[in-house]
Amino acid sequence: MGMDMATDKQHAYQLIDQLDAGQLDAVVRLLQVMTDPVARALANAPVEEEELTPEAIKALDESREWLKHNPGIPHEQVMAELGITEDDIDRCKKAR
Repeated sequence: MGMDMATDKQHAYQLIDQLDAGQLDAVVRLLQVMTDPVARALANAPVEEEELTPEAIKALDESREWLKHNPGIPHEQVMAELGITEDDIDRCKKAR
C-alpha cells in the first residue's frame, strides 16, 4: 500500500465497516489464522513428500480412470451417505 501503519489501520477499519456479517466472519477467521503463530508456522512449513506405495499409485490411477467416465460425487452427498452434518463439522472445528 505504501502508507504508514496508522493510515493502513485506518483504511482497514473503514473497509471492515463496509462488510456484511458473513464477510466479517470470514475476515475475522483470516485474521485469527494470520496472527496465530502455530498456524503461520504450519503454513510456512516445507511440504514433506511421502513416497507413494505401488498400491497407492494403482488406487490413484484407478480413481482417475473412473472419473474420466463418471461424474464426481458431490461433497454433500458423501457427507449424507456417511451420516455427517454441517453441524458435526462445526462442532469439530470448535473443539480444536
